[in-house]
Amino acid sequence: MPVNNGKKVFVSGCFDILHSGHIAFLQEASQFGDLYVGLGSDKTVSDLKGRMTVNSEEERLYMIKALSCVHQVKINRGSGILDFLDDMKDLRPDVFVVNEDGHTHDKERICQELGIEYKVLRRIPHANLPVRSTTTLRKETPIPYRIDLAGTWIDQPYVSKYHPGWAITTSIEPTLEFNERSGMATSTRKKAIELWNDQLPMENPEKLAKILFRYDNDPGTKDVSGSQDSIGITIPGINRFYYDREKYWPSKIETISDLSIIKWLEERLYMVTLWPRPAGFVVLEDTNVTEDNVKKLTGGAEKVWDGMLKKDISLFARGFTESFNAQVTMFPRMMNDKIAGVIDSYRDTALSWKLSGAGGGGI
Repeated sequence: MPVNNGKKVFVSGCFDILHSGHIAFLQEASQFGDLYVGLGSDKTVSDLKGRMTVNSEEERLYMIKALSCVHQVKINRGSGILDFLDDMKDLRPDVFVVNEDGHTHDKERICQELGIEYKVLRRIPHANLPVRSTTTLRKETPIPYRIDLAGTWIDQPYVSKYHPGWAITTSIEPTLEFNERSGMATSTRKKAIELWNDQLPMENPEKLAKILFRYDNDPGTKDVSGSQDSIGITIPGINRFYYDREKYWPSKIETISDLSIIKWLEERLYMVTLWPRPAGFVVLEDTNVTEDNVKKLTGGAEKVWDGMLKKDISLFARGFTESFNAQVTMFPRMMNDKIAGVIDSYRDTALSWKLSGAGGGGI
């Protein structure tokens, strides 16, 4: 039963396809006081996820309101990841509760500024029920996302013309539904879904990568999506690929499929979700692409690869840093003060860091 201690507790989410994981979360949150729920609108879900909800906001409002643990539910007035902010300021809750997947540095900072207690709950199923999430229930597609580890941007001819070199990506299972414009190749992945629906065909992975790259870039496309996106999605494992000068497609592809190395990387690579890259964001302004900077970009990527093969975290971290520093030197709009603030909060716990994708937000 909810606790009646006079405190107001606020949670916010989409709660699409209401399931036992949602109920367990809401019931646990209600133990801290009267539970107020902010519901993401249909437009917010569409903007963030690039898809429509399964259940409309009216249906979701009705279902959440019917739960005995919920004191009040309203549709958030705002948009984006922080669509709840104005509603939360009006409510002035004592406690703001999120689950592990919903925790972000921004939410924690806002609560500190507003004097609101911030609680992060673990995703624990009720009794013997299985762990549930909307992503796993929807099973939209097992097609992977990709993480660009190092050297990326070398897949663009206007970069490789200064110096050839390697880029490194790894595919990642879709156990989380990443937001649109999050730096996880979401737009290229959507093209893969258009092509192949719920899973990649049983075909040579490099052939699939070439098909996806061509489908992703219609003839006459001005800003070509780099081929590292297509390769990272379709070729399993950790891959590096070599770009000769001014080439869209790599001349060599090498793959790490050793499970001990993949596990080594999984245990050391942590992802922090930021906000989606803003609409209209253009990274290709005030660039500083030079031979020296491109050499640093690809040299860092070689250290990352060697660090993984040797399971040497110090070498990996040095290369990771060198490659990222080269990226933001060439494309300074990747970074801003807000992103720098998040990075600063992890400097004491992380050996190295980078942004996935073109920056401006993301992962």
